[in-house]
Amino acid sequence: MVFKRRDRRSVLGAVGAFFWPKGGWARAARYVKYRLTRLPDPPHRIARGIFAGVFVSFTPLFGFHFLLAALFAKILRGNILAAILATFFGNPLTFPAIAASALQTGYYLLDIGGRKAEEVHQSLGAKIVGAGADLRHNFLAIFTQDQAHWTRLGVFYDEVFLPYLVGGIIPGLICAFACYYFSLPVILVYQKRRKARLKAKWNALKQKAAVDDAKASQSQGDA
Repeated sequence: MVFKRRDRRSVLGAVGAFFWPKGGWARAARYVKYRLTRLPDPPHRIARGIFAGVFVSFTPLFGFHFLLAALFAKILRGNILAAILATFFGNPLTFPAIAASALQTGYYLLDIGGRKAEEVHQSLGAKIVGAGADLRHNFLAIFTQDQAHWTRLGVFYDEVFLPYLVGGIIPGLICAFACYYFSLPVILVYQKRRKARLKAKWNALKQKAAVDDAKASQSQGDA
């Protein structure tokens, strides 16, 4: 297969690469910046795609960020590839800050008291594990006589998922607009400089071709 890895990574290696990619996060960020600035699209469309990707990174719909970013970019008439690349904004280094801001905002908007918010933070891991246990049990219950359990899933939805989903809107929009207005002039300047370099290179090639033609004509005339 064309895209098959020659050196198959173990599950542990794949998980480790997710949290710390080869070359580090700085290199990964430079790669994303390189790809974004070289996309063959007008700057405003690329910036809209970046807006979509950054905003989607603030949603708790993990595993669907690429798809949601592409759909959102299509609605905004932005660059879809830019939106997918911009989901890099949500990574293992930034997810703690994203989750904290989204949850705290969600607790405030949904009028969840400060005491309850602290309890959710203290037992967040337990609520995630409990929801996963309920999902596993309910799936197995399809093939057995056991009854489905929804208690821990309900707690997870009310105290984690819904506050995250609602609370991520405001910080997501703030960061998305900031990235949009920052990236738009940067991409515009880069594309202008790149066009100038390509034009200068093309003119140099034309001049070289003209000189070569003149030399060839002169040599034929001397002959």
